Amino acid sequence: MPIFTGEKLLRMRNICWFACMLLYFCSCGSKPHADLLLVNGKVYTVDSIFSTAEAFAVKDGKIIAVGTSNEIKGSFSADSIIDAQGKAVYPGFIDAHAHFVGYGRGLFEVNLYGSKDWNEALERVKTFVNEHPGEQWIRGRGWDQNLWPGKAFADNTELDKLFPDKPVLLQRVDGHAAIANAKALELAAIEPAQTLVGGEIETRNGKLTGVLIDNAVDLVTKMIPQASIKEYEKWLLPAQKNCFEQGLTTITDCGLMYYDITHIDSLQQQGKLKMRLYVMLSDDTANFNRYLAKGPYKTDRLFVKGVKAYADGALGSRGACLLHPYNDKPGWGGFLLSSAAHFDSLAQMLIKTDFQLCTHAIGDSGNRVVLNIYNKYLAGKNDRRWRIEHAQVVNENDFSLFGKTSVIPSVQPTHATSDMYWAGDRIGPERLKGGYAYKQLLEQNGWLPLGTDFPVEDISPIKTFFAAVFRKDGQNFPADGFQKENALTREQAIRGMTIWAAKAGFMEQEIGSIEVGKRADFVIMDADLMTAVEGQVLKVKPTATYLAGEKVFGK
Repeated sequence: MPIFTGEKLLRMRNICWFACMLLYFCSCGSKPHADLLLVNGKVYTVDSIFSTAEAFAVKDGKIIAVGTSNEIKGSFSADSIIDAQGKAVYPGFIDAHAHFVGYGRGLFEVNLYGSKDWNEALERVKTFVNEHPGEQWIRGRGWDQNLWPGKAFADNTELDKLFPDKPVLLQRVDGHAAIANAKALELAAIEPAQTLVGGEIETRNGKLTGVLIDNAVDLVTKMIPQASIKEYEKWLLPAQKNCFEQGLTTITDCGLMYYDITHIDSLQQQGKLKMRLYVMLSDDTANFNRYLAKGPYKTDRLFVKGVKAYADGALGSRGACLLHPYNDKPGWGGFLLSSAAHFDSLAQMLIKTDFQLCTHAIGDSGNRVVLNIYNKYLAGKNDRRWRIEHAQVVNENDFSLFGKTSVIPSVQPTHATSDMYWAGDRIGPERLKGGYAYKQLLEQNGWLPLGTDFPVEDISPIKTFFAAVFRKDGQNFPADGFQKENALTREQAIRGMTIWAAKAGFMEQEIGSIEVGKRADFVIMDADLMTAVEGQVLKVKPTATYLAGEKVFGK
């Protein structure tokens, strides 16, 4: 019996399909009607053999045929025909780890990204307040002390002078630290001698500085009133517009409360919010009470199946939990945000359900704790697809724990190119070898989902691709790439942004590739990521984005 592989298998599959169509024509005497045809493209199907095609047909939001332009035009009539004019066409890009609601909300808060020092951050806050005098809470995000002279946290002295009567909370770029003014600290009833598990309230000479680390930030955020559905609409519609412009058609939102999901579902049911979302529930009893007994929730564009836990904080704010102290802060090794017993109990609970456990782990100690707990309950190869989000610094002895029990590392390539300037200062050259090790992580299971973690990083999937493949920033630094031995190939990066990202959310049978039966989510690019020279890659951009066959971006 002959065995067909690669292109031969694809050709045989196409021959079989067209033979079936021929029989259909003979019986019906006319061409079947499609809603949309795309022809004359270089279509990267991202199927099992990464084959290319020229054309495909769409009906009722799904792909019904893939082939050459002549085959598709000869087999179908359609009201709408897209002539791709030789341009590259990819499956809609999928962000495997982001914060869609947080990003949308942040569009209406103080933008502190790229602030060169604390004074610039304060000036941005003043400008925002002058332009939005009615805001009851002043919130902002994006400052990074690693960009400031001295690389030290600021305090709230000037913030208190500027805003003595209105609460202010300004979060670090990664969300794992914040500076709050005295009014916000007062509303949260935070005292100088107060301590808590998994967080730090900074004091100096017995007085609060306003600096809050990890769980301490939550003491303030829980005092902020819940938003209305009108506010969610105000946030999320511009957020989805920005995502569609980047070619993103599905977003994994990592950690939402039940009321966030209720508003998302309502906006989607009303037809206002079109973005496809895979949602992880925040590790919270209120969420578990509403969802675990009923099981995962799924609609045409919303899938709630994950649970997001936080093992530790971030490397940038020294909250990541390390096996040995930080090189630039002797005696300090970070901390877990909850006890190891908590994560063990969570795993024990979720292993009895259909929910996917997804745990944020940055430091080598945080990763080891989570990997050992996962291995305890997963007990060998499986298809539960439990994930470790970030898997940023992994001890050399622990990589095998991913593959042993099919644990999925979910990584964000632009974290490597954002952190590379100072990560070595934090953990030293030896530990850094196990940091941002995407190729090593890919080898564990043979696939690797990619995301951005926006708004921590830019929403652009093109920047994800560039960082994964070339391991450089936008200024071509470093010349030879950052730890280039852990770079991905172009094909691996595209898979990580499409089919592997879909698989990480149990959606690979519906989206992530351009194949018959899948939803017609695709993006037309102005240049080809697979062939563009390195210096041109960051200039590549979508010209049109389609979601379920509907154009959601482009002229």
